[in-house]
Amino acid sequence: MDWKLVGVTFGAIFLAELGDKTQLATFLMTAKSGSPWAVFLGSSLALVLASLLGVLAGEWLSKMIPPQYLQLGAATGFVVIGCLMFWQVFRGGS
Repeated sequence: MDWKLVGVTFGAIFLAELGDKTQLATFLMTAKSGSPWAVFLGSSLALVLASLLGVLAGEWLSKMIPPQYLQLGAATGFVVIGCLMFWQVFRGGS
């Protein structure tokens, strides 16, 4: 097991998830339900399943497409999403 990779992955995902819509949804669900452990279990299992799907898809795609092209595609996707968000702000959208 590559523990350095585990640590880097943990840090990157942990920081990326802080304050995102998933965390806000869990705040709201906990506040509404009054059952924090049930919300914790459900949200934890959902994140684990989503991560598993990402790992399996990444493994499958990396066998068909060189990793540098996958990285380029992901980077391009993030840039496009960022540009669309800026465009929406400058157009006066919400």
